[in-house]
Amino acid sequence: MAENKIQEQEQTTKSVRFTPKDFASDQDVRWCPGCGDYSILAQVQRTFPEIVGEQKENIVWVSGIGCSSRFPYYMNTYGFHGIHGRAPAIATGVKVARPDLSVWIATGDGDLLSIGGNHFIHACRKNIDFKILLFNNRIYGLTKGQYSPTSEQGKKTKTSPFGSVDYPFNPLSIALGAEATFVARTLDRDPKHMQAIIKRAAEHKGTAFIEIFQNCVIFNDGAFDSLTDKSTKEDNTIYLEHKKPMVFGKYKDKGIKLDGTTPKVINISEGNNSINDCWVHDEFDKSFVRATILAHLNDEEGFPVPVGIIRQIDKPTYDEGSEAQIKNVKSKLGEGDLEKVLFSGNTWNVN
Repeated sequence: MAENKIQEQEQTTKSVRFTPKDFASDQDVRWCPGCGDYSILAQVQRTFPEIVGEQKENIVWVSGIGCSSRFPYYMNTYGFHGIHGRAPAIATGVKVARPDLSVWIATGDGDLLSIGGNHFIHACRKNIDFKILLFNNRIYGLTKGQYSPTSEQGKKTKTSPFGSVDYPFNPLSIALGAEATFVARTLDRDPKHMQAIIKRAAEHKGTAFIEIFQNCVIFNDGAFDSLTDKSTKEDNTIYLEHKKPMVFGKYKDKGIKLDGTTPKVINISEGNNSINDCWVHDEFDKSFVRATILAHLNDEEGFPVPVGIIRQIDKPTYDEGSEAQIKNVKSKLGEGDLEKVLFSGNTWNVN
């Protein structure tokens, strides 16, 4: 009888299937009505039942400071609300100490790219196996509307009443330059696309960075309207697909041609140009030259903004290397002895 009960319990455990509600905590969501963060939360909760399978207890969310950083409170998983900019550092410690965990970071453009910039580039450089979701609304929302590291030049805010003179960061370019092994972009108002990108990031082994254009309805409303409004988005965005030519426009009559290292917009419905002249996207390209060109396309210069996976490559992760090194040393030298370490070498007694 006891064996039968154990078998029944094991069978029940094996057949557990989660729903989005299983990832919703009991906390009141305290974002402004209409905030793009709601969409990000919803898409994460909708995709996680497929991502985590049967091991919900292995999920950890880490955040810093900002509107985005409330995220761990709203996920019914383990979580850690850190200090400003330090989410990648904290998440690195979690992943190295517990390589078996699935570690995710929720952060904003101010949190990750200002005080947290150094932690971000080193996380990418080390290729730590965690996922970073950057909520980029190009403004400091929590502290009531100051310009951020991604705000455009000329941005008028409470701290720049005559317009910001700063040059903004390009988050994709930073991630590529620091050699993150998965770099992508999506939009808060395209839930299906965001779900697909989150799933792809979850499948990736290594640092997966997703920039999410997210609207702040209070302090930077409409920042991405040209990319999300039905009347303009098809002419201002280009959805990247692996091994597919880069075609865009309401009538799919425009394309991106790569002339050496210079991108050009061409009309493929007339003249000598055709779809065969268009740049064919290769998200697994080992060189980051073309990915960097893609990352710099923007609508201010007459190009469509690329959305999708910019680049992904395979490379051993820092946490794998650390774990392997520890196992190797232990096999040769045995388990360590903290007391011996503390009292070895030059020591002295203080009376």
